[in-house]
Amino acid sequence: MGNRLEGKAAVVTGAGLGIGRGLARRFASEGAKVVVNDFNADAGEKAAQEINDSGGEAIFCHADVAIRSGAEASVELCVQEWGKIDVLVNNAWGGGRVSRVEVKADEGMQHAFAVGPLAAWWAMCAAFPHMKAAGGGSIVNFGSLNGVNAHMFTVEYNMAKESIRALSRTAAVEWGPYNIRCNIICPAAATESYEAFRSANPELAEELNKQKPIPRMGDPEADIGGAALFLATEDSAYITGNTLFVDGGGHINGVQWRPALPDS
Repeated sequence: MGNRLEGKAAVVTGAGLGIGRGLARRFASEGAKVVVNDFNADAGEKAAQEINDSGGEAIFCHADVAIRSGAEASVELCVQEWGKIDVLVNNAWGGGRVSRVEVKADEGMQHAFAVGPLAAWWAMCAAFPHMKAAGGGSIVNFGSLNGVNAHMFTVEYNMAKESIRALSRTAAVEWGPYNIRCNIICPAAATESYEAFRSANPELAEELNKQKPIPRMGDPEADIGGAALFLATEDSAYITGNTLFVDGGGHINGVQWRPALPDS
């Protein structure tokens, strides 16, 4: 247990599993009070309980961020419970399907934007007046190398994640005078979804790791959590509008994401 976030109140969306769970655990271990948001009630409640059992302080917010009231709910709970919000992490993601651009469905596109940039925007707007009144705050939004490098067959995900980067940079410019910082992390992490992908495509997963300077996937709590912790603290007080690639160097030359897929 550290104290770099002692006295801070944080919201982490999509914190029941994967990267979000790792971030919530890392923040709590550094003294933050954490709202654990997730659409999956079982996973979210378990993640919050793990933090409390380990000596941290967390509360669970069961809400769907793809709905405006759901995206706002975690911020409202944080302010209600602790009187403020110092850190907002928009990490939640609702998945998608691997398929070609021309066969994507409207529903998938709309959901990607609802749970991605719209959810982040809604939560940010809910946090803004509280952060402004408090004299500042830190927002950490999650993008993806899929969008930066235009990976094949995930266009809805790519578009939504790149929109989050544009939202973040714009907010950084507009909210900088209020000392509200907004940065982006593009991660590569060993999450539950990655493990499912690796099990189904072991050779491709191994090849993708070999293409990175640091040939492994990051740990959600130690690696991705460490970067998010930096952006949440005053150590990054003069950093805003940046994209931090926490990916073992995979962004430098890119990785060749070319899974096998039929033409139609």
